[in-house]
Amino acid sequence: MNEKSRNNDQKLSNSLINFKKSKSLLEKIIQMVEDKKYCIDIMQQNLAVIGMLKSAHQILMENHLHNCFRKAMESKQEKKKLEMIEEILKVTKLANK
Repeated sequence: MNEKSRNNDQKLSNSLINFKKSKSLLEKIIQMVEDKKYCIDIMQQNLAVIGMLKSAHQILMENHLHNCFRKAMESKQEKKKLEMIEEILKVTKLANK
């Protein structure tokens, strides 16, 4: 396995860690709501989950741009290039809502 591949695997591993932490924290938030904990405490935990998910999203986006997207842009297939651009625009638009 080359250095670039190891680096990509590490980045994806980091995003997976963020997803798992988010899942665990969401379960804690659900319990906090069920237990009628203080609203500000719940909101702070909610913001922590949002931050972790945004971080995981950013890692995935960077990995996609450096690998899949770059390969598509290097190809001779104009249709594939346009599809990849549209995918990026769609995901970026969703992330900005």
